[in-house]
Amino acid sequence: LGQRVALFERLTYPGGCASTFERHGWQFESGATLFAGLDEDQLFGRWIDTYDMSVEVDLLDPVVEMRTDDFELAIPDSRDRFAERLAELDGIEGPGASRLLARQKRVADALWTLFRDPDLLPPFGLKELWTHVRNAPDYLPILPWIGRSMQRVLDKYGVAETALRDYFDAVCQITVQTDAPEAEAPFALAATDYFFRGAGHIEGGIGELAEAMADTIEELGSDVHLADPVRSIDRGESGRWRVESRRCELEVDGVVSNILPSATQELLGDELRAPTLDQLSERVRDGWGAAMLYLGIDPDAPLPESARHLQLVDDSSNAFMEGNHVFCSISSPTEIDRAPNGERTVTCSTHVDMDRLLEGSDEEQAEYIDGIHEQMRQTIRHRAPELSEYVVKEMTASPRTFERFTGRPDGFVGGVPRTVGLSNYRRLTPLRLHPGMYMVGDSVFPGQSTLACAVGGIKVAESLDGEL
Repeated sequence: LGQRVALFERLTYPGGCASTFERHGWQFESGATLFAGLDEDQLFGRWIDTYDMSVEVDLLDPVVEMRTDDFELAIPDSRDRFAERLAELDGIEGPGASRLLARQKRVADALWTLFRDPDLLPPFGLKELWTHVRNAPDYLPILPWIGRSMQRVLDKYGVAETALRDYFDAVCQITVQTDAPEAEAPFALAATDYFFRGAGHIEGGIGELAEAMADTIEELGSDVHLADPVRSIDRGESGRWRVESRRCELEVDGVVSNILPSATQELLGDELRAPTLDQLSERVRDGWGAAMLYLGIDPDAPLPESARHLQLVDDSSNAFMEGNHVFCSISSPTEIDRAPNGERTVTCSTHVDMDRLLEGSDEEQAEYIDGIHEQMRQTIRHRAPELSEYVVKEMTASPRTFERFTGRPDGFVGGVPRTVGLSNYRRLTPLRLHPGMYMVGDSVFPGQSTLACAVGGIKVAESLDGEL
């Protein structure tokens, strides 16, 4: 849009929770591991093409392999083939599942249009408003489910006691950050289309895309400050914003904060207190932390000749968290720089109950996290022995790790869970804290996922540019 930008990043590399880090010659995804929007008609795919980024994308098939104590399901990149495979599972016969998938498709097609064309997200002009008027019939399937849970949807179609319930529980946990009984239905129905919307793997890790985006920012005439966290934000005597980092001080016309609300408030101080940040901070505290296992796998392990994602559930009768539900992302064998001797690297993550964690003493917290890591190992042993039997290296991480390295207070990750309720629809525009200051990220509109954060960034950029 022609504005000169200074990007400040706490780490020595870009990407934050969606980055690739290196330790002693091993490269792992730090957290988030499955990325959508990589197809040529989706946002990241268009950026890669428009700015000629040297990023190699592998669109995977299957996108994810889901393994539970009841079933194994390889999820392809086609919704039609997915429906065929799902129909082969025991207990999902009958018209209910077919009708549910048809409704899910209509909701997803309507809402994913907004991610393909961010201009259709508010605020929008007359042209976009007219587009919404013309598309109004497409939105009708959404209306009956506003303010209702995904569990209500499953009950209506008579599939609440089938493997389809486990499928939606598992997918909701990694997309809207809660399970089917708690998930707001329209968000859950749309988010479960994630696998069919340009989901794939970046050769070399997601950090390759983050690096390419940072390089593009510099090529467009702006500045990237790595390992240079911002220390304070306030108003200068001229009325412009004064931003002080570890290494420099700038006066700027506008500020965009891509950190958690509580961290943003701390930078602003009491004189520039924004009540919205306090409200958002409370909502974030309803969310999750993450415990991680970073594994190195012997090159002789019997793994596929491509990158692979596994979604593992040890016991589907227990909550999908605390190691009982583990998401694993396995590097490709062609990524020879990811490990010292041709090993494959695997990033494994699970949800952590932050209320339980933060209520404990240091010793109790350590015991709790150790127990989660052991449960993760058990889940991997039971559901992915081709990994557990060939581990040659292991590193662990906890919410405290994320707090230390990314600066996210207490290590909260994943943003605000999309739990059932009308509060999800109260703020559908970019969050303006003060004149010339906005927020982006997973805790504000439009919410979770790297793709959602990027789409939100586009809307914030347009709003700030118009204001300036």
